[in-house]
Amino acid sequence: MTRKQFWSDPYQAELATRVSRVDGARVWLEETIFYAFSGGQESDSGSIGGHPVRLAEKQGADIAYTLDAGHGLQAGDAVAVAIDWPRRYRLMRLHFAAELVLEVICRAVAGVAKIGAHIAADKARIDFALDQPITPWLAGIAAAAQALIDDDLPINSAFSDEAAGRRYWELPGFARVPCGGTHLKRSGEVGRIALKRRNVGKGKERVEIYLLD
Repeated sequence: MTRKQFWSDPYQAELATRVSRVDGARVWLEETIFYAFSGGQESDSGSIGGHPVRLAEKQGADIAYTLDAGHGLQAGDAVAVAIDWPRRYRLMRLHFAAELVLEVICRAVAGVAKIGAHIAADKARIDFALDQPITPWLAGIAAAAQALIDDDLPINSAFSDEAAGRRYWELPGFARVPCGGTHLKRSGEVGRIALKRRNVGKGKERVEIYLLD
């Protein structure tokens, strides 16, 4: 099982570890700071042993990393892992902003149901099943989410079931939400946000989240 250092310290941008297994272009590590796509949050960008990671994939409790063919790494090799920290930090900020917006929407709009999400470095989006435009609520949703951000509250992130790899984030007094992503220490790190509504089909609404700083 790959030990996931990005959970214990999501702010760590470099790591010295060893290769645990190799299968052609794919390698597995003893431990990692390199997040793989999950829960809508995109994979990190970076390198392993100086080789760019082309794909990061969850495989149960493991993560497989695809490098260029001919990377030359073998099981047991010591390697340095590095991630693109500015990109990771934007993903963390947008991820938590999206989580806050989702919680606010679920409380403000009756009958709404989340049907999808995607967190990229330029914006985040949440898709909902809703039979009417979300526009009348959007300004209030943005204000409520921004207020939680501006309060600069501590964010707790921990295991709910360590053996099963289940984790959560919690904003005391507001919500406790199952999530295995990488999380900020405080809500104020998100900064200023903007929301935009898009219609993506009958009975479907999309809210896009942008960082303004």
